[in-house]
Order: sequence, then C-alpha cells, then structure tokens
Amino acid sequence: QVQLVESGGGLVQPGGSLKLSCTASRSIFNFAAMAWYRQVPGKQRELVALINSAGTRTYAESVKDRFTISRDSAKNTVYLQMNSLKSTETAVYYCNAKSFDLAQNDYWGPGTQVTVSS
Repeated sequence: QVQLVESGGGLVQPGGSLKLSCTASRSIFNFAAMAWYRQVPGKQRELVALINSAGTRTYAESVKDRFTISRDSAKNTVYLQMNSLKSTETAVYYCNAKSFDLAQNDYWGPGTQVTVSS
C-alpha cells in the first residue's frame, strides 16, 4: 500500500509564499506522475500541477508563472512552491500519485490546509 504524506500548509497573507511537500512511502519513480490538486468545500477537486516520470511539468492556467512543482527522488518527495498567493486559493491541497497501471486507482494523501488571508 502506498502512503503519501503532505506537509507545509498553513496561514499566509495574500501575496505571500508557501512551499508544500509530499513524501511517498516508495520511490516516486514507481509512479507515472505525481501531482498536486486542491479542493474548496462545495467544489470539485482541481489539478494544480503535475510532473511526470520524464520530468515534464503541467500547470493549471491560473497558477502558471506563480507555482512550481519539483521533486527530490532521493527523498521520495515532491514539492509545490506557491508564490503570490491569492485569497481565492484557500483550499485543501492534496498530493496525488498516478500508477503506470491504468487499472490502478490513483493514490491520495490526506491533504493539507492552505489559508490565504490577511
């Protein structure tokens, strides 16, 4: 069973920065991709950023040029650096791992709360 554990959430002022971490219980190269999603109560979970096994990065249009996804394979960890945060980006942020096996469901972390408020 794969476990993903997020950390780094918290309270930050609008315009501020925060860096999230997600540590996996196995090598992140066991996965086709690692990603960050976020969810606001009452809304669907949305993709924020993704990095695949080849290192290609994909971002939601709304976070391009402000967020950066990266990884440290030696630590089995994926990061999300978030800059110029907006109050509308207050959400629970979830780490996600996608298997190479298409029949396998995605793995999810429990989530970490990010609150952007003055």
